[in-house]
Amino acid sequence: MLESIASPQLWAISVLVLVALLAADFWVTRKPHDVAMREAVGWSVFYLTLPAVFGLVLWWAYGSRPAIEFYTGFVVEKSLSVDNLFVFMLLLGAFAVPTALAQRVLLYGIAGALVLRGVFIALGAAVLQAGTWAFLLFGAVLLLTAVKVMRDAARDEAHEIDIDQMRSVRLMRRFFPVTRDYRGSKLVVREAGRRALTPLAVVVVAVFMTDIVFAVDSVPAVYGVTEDPYLVFATNAFALMGLRALYFVLRNVLDKLRHLDYGLAIILAFIGVKLVLHWAHGIWPSLPEVPTLASLGFIALTLLTVTLTSLAANRRDAAKELVSR
Repeated sequence: MLESIASPQLWAISVLVLVALLAADFWVTRKPHDVAMREAVGWSVFYLTLPAVFGLVLWWAYGSRPAIEFYTGFVVEKSLSVDNLFVFMLLLGAFAVPTALAQRVLLYGIAGALVLRGVFIALGAAVLQAGTWAFLLFGAVLLLTAVKVMRDAARDEAHEIDIDQMRSVRLMRRFFPVTRDYRGSKLVVREAGRRALTPLAVVVVAVFMTDIVFAVDSVPAVYGVTEDPYLVFATNAFALMGLRALYFVLRNVLDKLRHLDYGLAIILAFIGVKLVLHWAHGIWPSLPEVPTLASLGFIALTLLTVTLTSLAANRRDAAKELVSR
């Protein structure tokens, strides 16, 4: 069994708190409305404060190692989730989702992602129990993903979406009638004597399917930081819960982070190498391993660097445009 700080009681409490937070989010979005910046910032601060406090509680109750692993995993997951927001933004635009319904779509996507992450976390724990070769497998997955992300970023293809080519969308449209317009927050309506899906249901399924792809990358990445399934679960839950509000804070600046994908590719490659080294360390104990605190510093420095280079590139393009006028 993998070592974990969590007792069955702690797992139960954590799941209940997560369900309560989801219920509160559904209550907030019960009436479709445009999300004001003040509301989005308030919820974003709330969902950033929760993991900060949770990490301090871990430090007090279990020591520095679980707390540092949690903070490192949270930074990894949050950075990956920001990249996910690019895809959500394009999906919402491609489906012409009304602004008032955007947060409900995001919330359905987050709820689905949490379920999927739970499944992948359990599978990851089972694989790791099978032997140290699992670290080599996870490392290879992350290295291949890093290569793909870097290649797509270089070709400027990382966030291209053609909804008509999505298998899930084509399958739904083939077997179910879909209304021509949105019907508020309803997913299913009765039309011409039979049940029909609304475009909202189609976009929710599309978001849910992209969640599967995101889970394949993110869960092995966090297992590269900690082997504790509870901490992996906690980092995923805290990172995902704040996405709804963060989307409305960042939607006007997401496209300005032009170098984010390069940074994420570097982070995924770094964690992939770390996992391979961890596997090799079990065979050759003389090989070094990367400390978690060093991982946190490297990840933070990488994110800071790509943010600064993105801002510098934006200023340079703006100056060129001004000169050309």
